[in-house]
Amino acid sequence: MNNPTQSWFLPAATLWWREMVRFFRQRDRVMGAFLTPVVFWLLLGLGLGKSFKSATIQDGHGYLEYFYAGSMAMILLFTAIFSTVSVIEDRREGFLQGVLVAPVGRFGLVLGKVAGGATLALVQGWVFLALAPFAVIHLSVAAVIAMTASMFLLSFALTGLGFVIAWPMNSTAGFHAILTLFLMPMWLLSGAVFPIEGAARWLGWVMRVNPLTYGVTLLRACLGGEPAPVAWLVTAGFAVVMFILSLWLSRRTTAGDLL
Repeated sequence: MNNPTQSWFLPAATLWWREMVRFFRQRDRVMGAFLTPVVFWLLLGLGLGKSFKSATIQDGHGYLEYFYAGSMAMILLFTAIFSTVSVIEDRREGFLQGVLVAPVGRFGLVLGKVAGGATLALVQGWVFLALAPFAVIHLSVAAVIAMTASMFLLSFALTGLGFVIAWPMNSTAGFHAILTLFLMPMWLLSGAVFPIEGAARWLGWVMRVNPLTYGVTLLRACLGGEPAPVAWLVTAGFAVVMFILSLWLSRRTTAGDLL
């Protein structure tokens, strides 16, 4: 008899490894996913540093430090979401149809894709974490461990979101349109650029129902070594809901539906 664990673990591990190889073979994709948020961080952080004032930023802490967590969230968002473009590419190449007709459970398929994207985002996040001293952020070993856990959790949630968006699509142009229309405002209204306290009342409510807001709050809390139980809980719930929704979408689709 087949081991039930092996029935999903091996396909998931294989698809995870395929995502790793594909990503690191595309150097322009690696550079674009990492350098874009770094440029945003430097230009906005240095440009707004003298003019941005907020009661949430304590004396001795600059906007470059405040914007660091938001830039980290952008790196995780860009890498995680763009990794799910492979779902559309696999469909056009016929690879996805082959996986669906193979004796592979949908759980292994979704887990491999989502975990692969989350791992890629985590690697990019680690690289950016090395720039923390330039934002006058000094990390302890405990803070690095907490950041690693929070980055992976948020990346898993965002990759699941990307999977949900990419699965029914057959055009990368449509995917990029959704990215511009939906995901960028989602990031802008997450507290990454400005705090909720400085926003209009109605905009503040939009930010409070935005799940990415709690992801940014979680990253900022881990950087400062502060507890954030609500942010951990909401981000974990976001990840679970996105994975379940991804699994549901994959199970209601056959290989013929993708032709």
